[in-house]
Amino acid sequence: MTTGPDSDDAGVGSFAAVHHVGVTVADLERSVAFWEALLGVTARDHKLLDGPGVATMVGYPGVRIRRCWVDLPGGIALELLEYLDRDEQPNPAGTAHPGNVHLCLRVDDMATAHPHAVACGAEPVSPAPVEVRAGPLEGARLAYLRDPDGVTIELLQPPPGRGTGG
Repeated sequence: MTTGPDSDDAGVGSFAAVHHVGVTVADLERSVAFWEALLGVTARDHKLLDGPGVATMVGYPGVRIRRCWVDLPGGIALELLEYLDRDEQPNPAGTAHPGNVHLCLRVDDMATAHPHAVACGAEPVSPAPVEVRAGPLEGARLAYLRDPDGVTIELLQPPPGRGTGG
């Protein structure tokens, strides 16, 4: 049986939904405080993950990980992970680095959401949100900010009269 992007049986049907997005953080308490303040939610299910199954899965023998969940708007969970007993350097901040991932939050009012994110500790990438001037998102307002670990958060206010864009 041949599988792959060009085959009729590429296994696409086995993917049902996004369950969660995981982010490794340097300080779990700092990150929890940031995300709780930003979203107005309470983190849940704080737990220490350890044991051979965890170590095998993540590829670090003897690893211990502090973990909790933050419920994002729309039903997806953000899993915050602090690897203990490791001295790792953070990824460079910036979306141009291969492997970088950003999280986009749709907002109803950029004029409220952007300053709120900054007040919670997010660092703006540009001096102010930008307005899309052409294309399918014309009229949308966008902004990139960085969380305390350098993770990029995109805020998207859809164009007036429209839901999401692309």
